[in-house]
Amino acid sequence: MSTGHSDCGCFNNPAEQMLSADEARRTLIEMAHPLGDAEAVALSDCLGRVLAADVVSPLDVPGHDNSAMDGYALRSADVGEGGARLPVSQRIAAGHPGDPLAAGTCARIFTGAPMPGGADAVVMQEEVELDGEVAVIGRAVRAGENVRPRANDIARGAVVLQAGTRIRPQMVGLLASLGIPEVMVVRRLRVALLNTGDEIVEPGEPLAPGQIYNSNRYTLTATLQQASCEVVDLGQVEDTFEATREALLEAARSADLIVTSGGVSVGEEDHIKAAVQAEGELSLWRVRMKPGKPLAYGKVRETPFIGLPGNPVSAFITLCLFGMPYIRVAQGRSEAFPLPQRARWPKAVERPLKRREFVRVRLDHAADDLPLAEPFPRQGSDVLTSTVWADGVLEIPEGMALPGNSILNYWSFGELLA
Repeated sequence: MSTGHSDCGCFNNPAEQMLSADEARRTLIEMAHPLGDAEAVALSDCLGRVLAADVVSPLDVPGHDNSAMDGYALRSADVGEGGARLPVSQRIAAGHPGDPLAAGTCARIFTGAPMPGGADAVVMQEEVELDGEVAVIGRAVRAGENVRPRANDIARGAVVLQAGTRIRPQMVGLLASLGIPEVMVVRRLRVALLNTGDEIVEPGEPLAPGQIYNSNRYTLTATLQQASCEVVDLGQVEDTFEATREALLEAARSADLIVTSGGVSVGEEDHIKAAVQAEGELSLWRVRMKPGKPLAYGKVRETPFIGLPGNPVSAFITLCLFGMPYIRVAQGRSEAFPLPQRARWPKAVERPLKRREFVRVRLDHAADDLPLAEPFPRQGSDVLTSTVWADGVLEIPEGMALPGNSILNYWSFGELLA
């Protein structure tokens, strides 16, 4: 355990020694390690969980040739170029296999019903006229018409879902179609969450002068829960070094990852950084980005630690851009960070930015080619309404001037939080 200050150059404060957003994300991804622990969960409880092993189909889907239409099953060879008159020899409903089809006859059949032996085509009922118990087909019929063959969807032994996949609703249905009652998933990542700031008050309590309601606790908890993490809520920590140190040690004992908001800047009342260094180490601090410069990563004892800024927008954006990639890797997911989309930024950047900016925007898809990004009018790190109004963030790179209508990277909140 390290008890001194890290020798990382980013603690010397000059802006040029801060990491870029790409370097910071890459560092967090490299530092993360999959949990490796798995558990079996029922199909009804697996939504949002991450598969710990490949899912292999135990059967063919469908398990038999079946009709894709309500109509008449027949042998295509029994129908000439001009059609045919075929007696209806049986009726086959879904879930009720019929008898082998006698040559020169047809079977009334319904969608999903198994094809009778010998039949190789289905003519939809709208194309057939009935003359008593005889079906009148007025055209030639090709083999395979309106028939869904066995294993048309999934073949037995095929890998249908790979390890590292986060289970979505349609995947639950797919697993059910295979008759699988439970799946092996990665254990939920236990994330200890604590907030700092004596000015913070819980919703429902009266506000004294200078106080604000605690939005970070609820934004971060909801984000982590949506990511299928188990949140260990350690509540609000008193703004003292000793209280912060004790809270971090409790978090290290109870969780796989510690996430804090606030207290990682350079003010006299910001104790997180010093407390982490007293009980562990910091390997990343401060990123050349806006919002969210005071981002930290390190360890408390042996438990990984991510320190988010205290401003509500900064905390949310940095969790999206840096915390979520770390969490995905720890969960064993196959993709750490989504690929960007492309969008047009209407404004010119006349003076190169010193820090990369992540602007909250909506996309206007009315353009002929790429969508146009419309920024929220107030981009301050305290303007939480911007994260509700916006669809996602547009990345404006640092160090370069840009003409109007430049094509830049964009990430939707849906992708960042998935």
